[in-house]
Amino acid sequence: MTEAPALRPAAGRGPGLERCHASRLSVEDGALVLRARGRTRRVPVGDGCVARAVFVDAAPADAGRDEPGRPDAWGEVRLQDRDGTQVARIPLGDWLPEAPALPERAVQGEQLLERTGVAGLLKAAGVPLHVARDRNDPRAGSGKGGVSLGPGPAFPLWYWCVRGVAGTLWFSAFTVVVFSDTVPGRLVLLLALTALCGPVARLVLRAWTRLRAGRRRMTVLERVTPDPAPGSGATVRFLRDTEVRVQDRDLVLRDPGGQEYWFARTGAHAVTRLVKVLDGTGRPVGAELRGPGEQVRAVFPWDLWFGGADGADGWSRLCGAPGLAVSERRLGGKRTWPKGPVLGTGLLPRTGRDARRMARFPGTAAGVSSTAVMAFGNLFSVIQGVRVADTAPGPAAVAVAAGALGLVLQAVPYAVHELRGRLVLDRTAAERTTNEEARR
Repeated sequence: MTEAPALRPAAGRGPGLERCHASRLSVEDGALVLRARGRTRRVPVGDGCVARAVFVDAAPADAGRDEPGRPDAWGEVRLQDRDGTQVARIPLGDWLPEAPALPERAVQGEQLLERTGVAGLLKAAGVPLHVARDRNDPRAGSGKGGVSLGPGPAFPLWYWCVRGVAGTLWFSAFTVVVFSDTVPGRLVLLLALTALCGPVARLVLRAWTRLRAGRRRMTVLERVTPDPAPGSGATVRFLRDTEVRVQDRDLVLRDPGGQEYWFARTGAHAVTRLVKVLDGTGRPVGAELRGPGEQVRAVFPWDLWFGGADGADGWSRLCGAPGLAVSERRLGGKRTWPKGPVLGTGLLPRTGRDARRMARFPGTAAGVSSTAVMAFGNLFSVIQGVRVADTAPGPAAVAVAAGALGLVLQAVPYAVHELRGRLVLDRTAAERTTNEEARR
């Protein structure tokens, strides 16, 4: 009997790992059940609730538009009642584990439904599924209304609340300070303290993420790390952080940036096959992890993973993982491998700079802009503290100290990350070994 599928979220790192561990969309007792970050949402299936589903397979030309009700680049499944009213929606890109590693819409149509597990999920729920190739298809509806059955944000709610409240207060104080001839010392103090909240909240988030990671309990059946061939260019970071974990319910690929891709080991969308790929001469060039419909979900370049002296041991342990059928195939003629974009081809960054960018603690959707705003806020606190030093020496001293502390709290983690990467982690393993032998 085939187990009903439970969808796994798109890959995440840092705070986003919480989603990979905990967020699931499944079918239970006649309802679609979403579990994400300690909350549970149930959407009943049947009369009066979800009676049908429409997969809106958005065209590539629509991907850059920003319109109400427009599906995201990967498309979405709209769950409707018998009258066509939208009850809920499933954003497919949020439930495709390898989505962050692929170009948008690299997988489309029925293949996308199979990879994410949505096709099996709706089949298990008894919900008929229709496909709309055009977002203006009458069956697709307006795309408005209903709840989103997504895995939730990568950052916890408390972090957004702190940043939102502090940002609102800071901007209000900033507006008054800029447009006032005289500035009260208390207002400068408020400006400085709210600006400090951003860097402090980020450091607390780092600690919270590390603490939560230490508390996770996983049943790991097998753990395979890369054993690259000499001259492959593998770095210390790559050897330290890259791995494949075979767990009781999931197969997890972790990249050098700490991002984890979780694949189901049971259900209609499970990864079930491991294929060794040989070139025309019989030399292994890599391995493929395959899912439903023989779709390649991830690849393992042979020289990078199993080309070293102990690579055969890692390969045999991966082959011995329960639930994986192992086979071989030979490339014919001048065929290249792998064919098309697939997870696993870019695990080893081309430069140390790329590796450090990949491994940096994740930021919000604002990216660099968020860091720039925080730095400006703390620098502005120092300037305003100096400005009111004569009229309000106490608040001025606190404002200057808070602003300087905020700048330090942003600069130090960045400097440590960069220096550690340049001096240790992003050097090739062979280079580090040579240096250690020279020191001896």
